[in-house]
Amino acid sequence: MTEAAAYPQPPDTGPEGSLPHSLAQRRIVRFEPGHAVIEYEVLPAICHSGGVAQGGFVAGWIDAAMAHAVMARYGFDRVPISLELKVSYFAPANPGRVLAEAWLEKAGGRTLFAEGRLTTLDGKVLAKASSTISLIDAAKVAAKMV
Repeated sequence: MTEAAAYPQPPDTGPEGSLPHSLAQRRIVRFEPGHAVIEYEVLPAICHSGGVAQGGFVAGWIDAAMAHAVMARYGFDRVPISLELKVSYFAPANPGRVLAEAWLEKAGGRTLFAEGRLTTLDGKVLAKASSTISLIDAAKVAAKMV
């Protein structure tokens, strides 16, 4: 059994009002320890002038993939909290399907460093990101003790 198989898989999409639903998540392509790929739909409703996805969605898609990469490695008993997120935009994300891919670059005790990118289905890089992430005990997050 792989390390990721020891943990329950997150749902591909969520109910209306959930984060996966709000981000137009279509499916989880890869969920392996330290690596995740998620397919999203760039909907016209999240685009501004010229049919370009609003940058916050692009950042959110990559950030979510980074969180999935962390959860695939560490499970669901600790919550990945972004301390810093830097995004560089290279090309517009237009309506259609895109892939957010993320991986862990370096993992310490509670502080992790992740990288990610958003691409078209044929591999054109639309944006890249890096993040510093803190792992917080899920019980503390639920009790609002952080």
